[in-house]
Amino acid sequence: MKTNEDFVRSMPDSAHHFGKARGMWQRIHIDPILLLMLFALCAVGLYILYSAGGESQRLIKRQGLVMVVGFTAMFTIAQCSLHVIKRWAPWFYLGGVILLVLVMFFGVGAKGAQRWLSLGFMRFQPSEILKVGVPITVAAFFAGRALPPKFKDIVIALTIVAVPFVLILRQPDLGTSILVAASGLFVLFLAGVSWRYIIGAVGILLASLWPIWQYVLQDYQKTRILTLFNPEADKWGAGWNTIQAKIAIGSGGLDGKGWLEGTQSQLDFLPESHTDFIIAVLAEELGFIGVVLLCLLYIGIILRGMLIAVRSQNTFGRLMAGSITLTFFVYLFVNMGMVSGMLPVVGVPLPLVSYGGTSMVTLMMGFGLLMAVATEKKKTM
Repeated sequence: MKTNEDFVRSMPDSAHHFGKARGMWQRIHIDPILLLMLFALCAVGLYILYSAGGESQRLIKRQGLVMVVGFTAMFTIAQCSLHVIKRWAPWFYLGGVILLVLVMFFGVGAKGAQRWLSLGFMRFQPSEILKVGVPITVAAFFAGRALPPKFKDIVIALTIVAVPFVLILRQPDLGTSILVAASGLFVLFLAGVSWRYIIGAVGILLASLWPIWQYVLQDYQKTRILTLFNPEADKWGAGWNTIQAKIAIGSGGLDGKGWLEGTQSQLDFLPESHTDFIIAVLAEELGFIGVVLLCLLYIGIILRGMLIAVRSQNTFGRLMAGSITLTFFVYLFVNMGMVSGMLPVVGVPLPLVSYGGTSMVTLMMGFGLLMAVATEKKKTM
């Protein structure tokens, strides 16, 4: 019969095995909790995509391949030291800007927008690269400077953000331009920029709303904003997507109609059901409970990302991880807001769930950076 003393003597051995397991994850530069949640989210994405895509196995195979590429990119980037990432950040940013310029001259158009570059066997959206390139470049810029930032440094950081923002807005792609700008502005906020600058910036933005409306926004963008307040005014045109999404969400009730049983998506009433509006499919088929469970998974990923940022050993890691995590939150908020009719439709997919190639890989690259921060060695940068 074992005594308490026997139990106590066995504890160090258990602690040793726990330490070995933790050390293994550290050596391969992976945060197991974040990895598990990402796997779960991608699995949910494939599950819903099968229904939203009309039970297309071809669509599932292509998305599965993209996920493999995404996780490979994540694992590869996670192996890089923060010193290497910081050193190469400006070049990554510059490459992304050059690709945006190439889009202006050689880009492939679709649905009235010129956003893609074609390589013959595939096409990709360079603007997605800047969702990673902007925050790591601004974070690298502030990492070697005294914080909170001085006015001169703020102007330089805003210039870094503004260049891709303007180029992407010209494509036109309002949704991605907002996300790219947000990723850089979050770094500024986390760097401790003075509230007087923030209040001043808000004032300038409010004063600029009318000129932006008159001279910057395209006619279809204005229509989307006006439709937000009264989708019934053009229910067969600009308001169609929002109205059908609301019908899908409302008809799902508490526990949904059942997988593959949604009428809005299966009967093609809901446009873009496998991309931007995929959460409406989930709400109709799995109901309020399904949406809550998905949101809890998203919240878990966001909280883990912020914890990684807080635990970072240096300024660069904290700014980069915090910005990437907050941008992921904005990504989620904008998609859910536009599908539910709370925000204008701006073409932002549901992260890691909607069908898409460049977006998926870029997001996984961002999580690779989080993994690199989470497993960094304790040293000063």
